[in-house]
Amino acid sequence: MAKRHAEIVGAGFAGLTAACALAQRGWSVRVHERADRLRTTGAGIYIYENGLRVLEAVGAYDAAVQGAPFAHTREVRDGDDRLISVHRWQGSRVFSIVRQNVINALAAVAVQAGVEIVTNSAAAAATANGEVVLADGRRVGADLVVGADGSNSRLRDSLGLLAKRKYLVDGCTRLLMDKTAEERAVTDGARTVEYWSGTRRLLYTPCSETDIYIALTMLDSDEAAKAVPVRKDEWKRAFPHLETLIDRIGDQGRYDRFDLIRLKRWSAGKVAMIGDAAHALPPNIGQGGGCAMMNALSLAVYLQREDDVVTALRIWERNERPLTEHTQRISYWLGLPTTWPPTLRAFALGMVGRSKWLTAQRTRTALHRPTGT
Repeated sequence: MAKRHAEIVGAGFAGLTAACALAQRGWSVRVHERADRLRTTGAGIYIYENGLRVLEAVGAYDAAVQGAPFAHTREVRDGDDRLISVHRWQGSRVFSIVRQNVINALAAVAVQAGVEIVTNSAAAAATANGEVVLADGRRVGADLVVGADGSNSRLRDSLGLLAKRKYLVDGCTRLLMDKTAEERAVTDGARTVEYWSGTRRLLYTPCSETDIYIALTMLDSDEAAKAVPVRKDEWKRAFPHLETLIDRIGDQGRYDRFDLIRLKRWSAGKVAMIGDAAHALPPNIGQGGGCAMMNALSLAVYLQREDDVVTALRIWERNERPLTEHTQRISYWLGLPTTWPPTLRAFALGMVGRSKWLTAQRTRTALHRPTGT
């Protein structure tokens, strides 16, 4: 059989994982990235057992987790630093990692496998017969087109695949800050803490030997809280006991509103959609990247099993989509307490931490063994 060719649009977690997995299965692959270099937003990321298994399967694990602390404990606290709930990860792995390290690790594996990565290459559309229409008007054909171009996907929209896009009431500013000498001295893993004050949240997460990941979450209508550079006075007013930490925030950071995306279908003809383009979700259980990588790897697996691309894409979606939609539902539900009164929210979050059934629903994706691993 002649070597099959794939054109991938987007060099994030989804696109690069798909590139690695396809190239390792004999495909020729070209990745188009609209930026002038490979970079990611979001600063830090949790990668749980499911995502770590994908990184192992494609050969990017060691480089991705190098220097990243094992996140053994996650606490939820209120604005007065009172403990609401605690979850300890036992029997499975979870690391907090600088996002760029994961991108670099996946890109290195992709290039080693023969993938061509083209920067400053934006795509405007795709056709179901396997063509990518580039922004400069050129058209390139392939046996498979993969749309991994984010929640504002032009490929998805050109194919009319969007079924629902729900903008949520909240959003987040993410940034990195340098560790202090005291923080660098902690070498037994990471204790991550999520502080609540009204509708504002501050997530504190060590994510490398030198970096702390800070996520500031607020209602999208809270103009003062979502301002970038961060309004430190506003956040110190919400979290007075974290004044020293908040003072360390610099001018960096980017605000993004959360959204939820569902498609009519994950594919159209020879075009497959993955990552946020297909199933964006809020980060309440830390599985946006995990689902993106799982579905990218499984895509390559089903294409290896089935010669006909259209048939393979249909089987892939039928088997993989249910878990992704479960993940979206749980992540959405866990964000609902954002607008609840503090007492009711504390009770609900406490229940989430104590209930074995709710814990099982929340960790189902993290403990899943992905197709191809």
